[in-house]
Formats: sequence, structure tokens, C-alpha cells
Amino acid sequence: MGILELKNAVRTLPPGELSEFSAWLEELVADQWDADFEADALGGKLDELGKAADADFEAGRCREL
Repeated sequence: MGILELKNAVRTLPPGELSEFSAWLEELVADQWDADFEADALGGKLDELGKAADADFEAGRCREL
């Protein structure tokens, strides 16, 4: 099934099923984001950001939220 067919199928869902599908899709996207973030963290892609945050904190360039 291609994306156009999928979009058309979603458009025909009754309201209850559309709500269920929407909740499922939202969870799927969130899980994928979590997995991508974890992979980036484990792969060292966030190391420089962490170092910059530590340097800002040590230099007093942070404030409480």
C-alpha cells in the first residue's frame, strides 16, 4: 500500500476507529523519536551539547526555571 492509498483509507475510517488509529500513530511516532534520541545519545551525537551546557553552567550563564 502506498502513501496515497493509506491516506485515502484513513480518511474513510469511522470516528472511533480514527481516534484509535490516531492514538496508535502518536505512540508509534513518540517511540521512534525516543529510539532515535537514545541512538544519538549512545552514538555520542549529544556529547558536544552536554559539554557546552556544562561550560555555561560553570560560567554562571544559567538560571533556574
